[in-house]
Amino acid sequence: MASVHIRNVQKHFGATHVLRGVDIDIADGQFAVLVGPSGCGKSTLLRMIAGLEEITSGTIEIGSKVVNATPPKERDIAMVFQNYALYPHMTVRENLAFSLQLAKRPGTEISGRVGDAAGILGLSGLLDRFPRQLSGGQRQRVAMGRAIVRKPQVFLFDEPLSNLDANLRAAMRKELKELHQRLKTTSVYVTHDQIEAMTMADQIVVMRDGVVEQRGEPLELYDRPTNVFVAGFIGSPAMNLLPGTLRRTGDAAKVELADGVAVAAPPAVGGTDGERVTVGVRPEHLVLKTGIGGLSARIAVVEPTGADTLVYCTFNAPSGAVDLTALFRERREFRAGQTITLLPDHERIHVFDAQSGKSLRP
Repeated sequence: MASVHIRNVQKHFGATHVLRGVDIDIADGQFAVLVGPSGCGKSTLLRMIAGLEEITSGTIEIGSKVVNATPPKERDIAMVFQNYALYPHMTVRENLAFSLQLAKRPGTEISGRVGDAAGILGLSGLLDRFPRQLSGGQRQRVAMGRAIVRKPQVFLFDEPLSNLDANLRAAMRKELKELHQRLKTTSVYVTHDQIEAMTMADQIVVMRDGVVEQRGEPLELYDRPTNVFVAGFIGSPAMNLLPGTLRRTGDAAKVELADGVAVAAPPAVGGTDGERVTVGVRPEHLVLKTGIGGLSARIAVVEPTGADTLVYCTFNAPSGAVDLTALFRERREFRAGQTITLLPDHERIHVFDAQSGKSLRP
């Protein structure tokens, strides 16, 4: 196993600046997830770690070795692709053994490694089948098995679950996490699905337009986003972002929202009196009120899931209609067209500068 250090990495495709000075440290044995919208540069960065794309400038270290000029086969990494990349004319056993045969490993070693990987992944009864005879989840296990048999220093995953249906994705997330806990191999995982990021990562790296917006432990990003982009990207359903005005009286501060509603600002919040701000509030941190004293919101759609009830609303702010999502852990009888009153839990709100998008929390 090995750590991965990415230092001021830049990437140009002609005149297009894809990566703009990326710095990331991934500790030995850590499961790091690169997440962000399509086109943010996360897959390009993964391919640069693998050696499949050249680095324009900066350095990538695997272990203590700079690998900028090292060919992919000499980097001691194993990559799992989105489309499985299995050889259709080979059995599962042959697919698992192929890289070891190319490396001219002894037959007994190959048999042992293939047997170990098949046992770990529940493939022992499928070794004589061809890929066409397997389900999507079984094919993905074979793809992971091909990586495991090599015993690399680093695993690289390029959106490996995106071709699976929802139930199978959830099951495979669990299997991948259990696999990492067992093997403890340094892993870099690319996805655009922030649920995968939250549930699997030791460290999440949120990227946008070739820049790292924030990195840290999943709950750190969820509880303390550094800007509006991270706040809106991490969490499902997404955080509500409401326009407001910061008001200060001595050491106290509050935020004025629409309809004359004001909520206390978090302690030690920055900003100046009268500053335009964006207030972030998670759907589960909206409280249902009776009577006046909250945001009057009209329900557009109700989504009961059994355990939770999601309510999509709109309310009128000075800048126009604003969408609002509320999540209730208990069952509620709501209907489309109904007007309800919601108030943010002042202890759970986030305050961002409206112009820069940066958090005003210390």
